[in-house]
Amino acid sequence: MATLALAAGSLHAFAQAAPEAAAPSASEATPEQSALDGELFYIVLLGELNAAGGEPGIAYQLYLEGARKANDPSLYRRAVEIALQSRSGDAALQAARVWSKAEPASRDANRYVLQILLALNRVADTAEPLRTELAMATESDRAAAISAIPPTYAQISDKSQAASVVEQVLGSYLKDGVVGPAAWTTVGRMRLAAGDTSGALEAARSGQALSITAPGPVQLALEMMGPRVPLAEPLVLHYLGGKPLPELRMAYVRALLEAQRYGEATQQLKLLTSQNPDFPDAWLVQGSLQVQENQLSAAELSLQRFIALAEPLPPGEGRTRGLSSAYMALSQVAENRKDYPAASAWLQKIANAEELLSVQGRRASLLAKQGKLAEGRALLQALPERTDADARMKLSAEVQLLRDNKQYQTAYDLMAKSVADHPDDADLLYDQAMLAEKLDKMDEMERLLRKLIASKPDYHHAYNALGYSLAERNVRLPEARALIRKALEFVPNDPFIADSLGWVEFRMGNNDEALRVLDGAFKAKPDAEIAAHLGEVLWALGQRDRATSIWKEGMQINGDNETLLGTLKRLQVKL
Repeated sequence: MATLALAAGSLHAFAQAAPEAAAPSASEATPEQSALDGELFYIVLLGELNAAGGEPGIAYQLYLEGARKANDPSLYRRAVEIALQSRSGDAALQAARVWSKAEPASRDANRYVLQILLALNRVADTAEPLRTELAMATESDRAAAISAIPPTYAQISDKSQAASVVEQVLGSYLKDGVVGPAAWTTVGRMRLAAGDTSGALEAARSGQALSITAPGPVQLALEMMGPRVPLAEPLVLHYLGGKPLPELRMAYVRALLEAQRYGEATQQLKLLTSQNPDFPDAWLVQGSLQVQENQLSAAELSLQRFIALAEPLPPGEGRTRGLSSAYMALSQVAENRKDYPAASAWLQKIANAEELLSVQGRRASLLAKQGKLAEGRALLQALPERTDADARMKLSAEVQLLRDNKQYQTAYDLMAKSVADHPDDADLLYDQAMLAEKLDKMDEMERLLRKLIASKPDYHHAYNALGYSLAERNVRLPEARALIRKALEFVPNDPFIADSLGWVEFRMGNNDEALRVLDGAFKAKPDAEIAAHLGEVLWALGQRDRATSIWKEGMQINGDNETLLGTLKRLQVKL
């Protein structure tokens, strides 16, 4: 019954939700001096001696006897703690119930009863103490106490029973205009934990119907948002149409980015930075996206704005991590401008030890771009290896450095050695296959990718890479399309896989379908390689002005992209 040890410690969920109520009353904080006179003092002394001497059962009985005589909450608590420490759940429950009966107004006593019942997995019996806990909460604390219920029940194995009990207890709060949204959110989270997604969605709808401004229902909808629950997103958008909290619009941005819906995320960031210009996170994410799209001046402004907002904040992990990200992005901006001293100066500002590999990786890249590849590799090789993960990240950084500098054979040899040491590592196998392609070892690339697909059938990158390679070589096109469609089953909104599909449709002569797919991919993620493919389809369809415009946009994003430069050279186009 190891979970019993958690019963006392897990009281923090309700205590944090209602801090005022969590503080013991004056009578609970310290026993009156007279209560420790004479016989009671002797009982307490014997109890501690027995507890220290390995006789928790005797210590428990002594403390419980003393608590009953003095009606002292601190002695009841000690009796409960001794029982919990000795893994005696039934004894702990008995003491907590005696305490709760003797002190019916004590939230601490009631919470112990509730948590011990949960530790004993007696879920049905928790309804009454849970109902009492909510009744004891002040009006101002009740919504927070309701919101604390899901983590309190998180360890229960029968999620459906837990959801049923909680919903029964919350029944009287579900129509309340003040706490109703929190109650419905808690019901929804309990249903979601039990696998009842449609019930959770209905709970979010009901909570939002009570209050469009309540954050709980939209947070629940955000947790469910995705292809499997398409009706959750309209609840989020309905909330965002009012006066949303910036944190919740930011959460929506992160959900869009996770779904690779970059264009929509960018639009939401524009709204967020205009409506809440003092919200730091939005500027950081916006600046990072602008760096990816090579919008260097805009990125610089966004990142500098983030720094100005973040620097005055109190020290903390989030502030340190955010500033490190901003400095890293500004270093990338300077590097893209070929201002290597400025790029290095930004890296010098990063003091976070956790960013050491990333910082040294950027420094190595700067050295390589100045013709000092060997120095860059030595910088990475000198990094410490405290764990296997450290060694793996060092290898990836060095391989990436070699790849970026077209040292494909050296990178391939390095990766082959690592794959031999870690034959079951899917990511390493995939990277080796991509390097084989760079070396024009197509049979080897296909062998590695098929091996990867066989060992890890849900590794969508392998399907896409093999399908795109076939399409690029204009061979086995029906098979290529089938592979790419298989990849899209795993990640339906991935614009890069959509790019592969559009390209194979073009190779098969389906120009209109290719245009539709590639147009959507480029709108979702403006990217130089997608621009190359979309422009070529437009060129083939006779839409040469638009093709030229798309290519120009691609060159602004990444003027060094090999696919785009190769397309322009092959079609003899000068921009």
